[in-house]
Formats: sequence, structure tokens, C-alpha cells
Amino acid sequence: MKEVTVTARTAARPTGSGTRGILFVHSAPSALCPHVEWAVGGVLGTPVSLDWIPQPAQQGTYRAELSWAGAAGSAAAVASSLRGWNHLRFEITEEPTSSSEGSRYSYTPELGVYHAVTGLHGDIMIPEDRLKAAVVKAALGDTTLLVEIDKLLGKPWDDELETFRHAGDGAPVRWLHQVV
Repeated sequence: MKEVTVTARTAARPTGSGTRGILFVHSAPSALCPHVEWAVGGVLGTPVSLDWIPQPAQQGTYRAELSWAGAAGSAAAVASSLRGWNHLRFEITEEPTSSSEGSRYSYTPELGVYHAVTGLHGDIMIPEDRLKAAVVKAALGDTTLLVEIDKLLGKPWDDELETFRHAGDGAPVRWLHQVV
């Protein structure tokens, strides 16, 4: 996985507080790959060259990963620059800092952008007003509480992206070790 360090001057909201994250481009047609690199590099303020590998889940598309470090808000700026592109699927994460929460953005052409605030351990933190709105919608009979909670947790995005998350042969693998 490639790694890029971002300076505070290039971040969307320079706070002096550094963070890091990972961009997962799950699928992009070959013609779109250089445009993704240019857009991400433009936001991060440094040239980006990704190692594109074929995406077996969708013929003719490619996937790539980028580890980055920079100022808080960089993930939001990258997600904003990539959203709305047909045939592109991506996720970007940003770790929390002492002065900001973490973030996770997911994007699919069919569903658009999903944003979640994440806590120290990666848990999705749902604001009280969004939970109250879900309960009201369910009480009015517009939907069920389970459907609304699934939306708040990003389940529709996870369901659509799950196939693309499994890269197939030759993809970089990150082994997670349990610490007891």
C-alpha cells in the first residue's frame, strides 16, 4: 500500500492537528484511474501514483489503496472531490485526533455518499437527533426502525461494497492480529 504525507497547508481545515487514514478505491474504470490520482493529489497537495490492480468483482475496473497522513478534514476533502463520478466506488477513513472525531466516507454511484463519525475504536457514533428522526419515521409507519438504523450504520453501502472489498488474487493483504 502506498503512503502519502500531507502538509497542514493542503488540508481542507488546517487545525495543526495531524491524523492519518486510508483511501480504498474499490472499483474504477481504467479511463478514470488517472483522474482519481489527479483529484486526490490535488486535494492532498502532492502527486499521487496508485498501484492499480484488476478488480475481479467487475470486469474492466481496477482497485487501489493509499495510506495518507495529514491534517484533520483531509478525508472529507478527498470524498468531496471524488463524489458523483459514475462507475467509481470508494471508501476513505480518517482517524480521530485530540481535537476531532474520526470519519468514514463510503461512495457508490447508486447510493451516493455515506458519512459516519467514528470514535477512537472505529465505532460509528450516531448523533441523537438522527436517532430521534429514525424513531419518528418508524412511528409514523413510513419505515421500520431496523431499516432506519441500518441506514444510519451504512448497511446499504456495506452491502453494495462488500463484493468489491475482496480484491482477489494478487491483492495486498493486511493481517490483523488479536492482542490479548
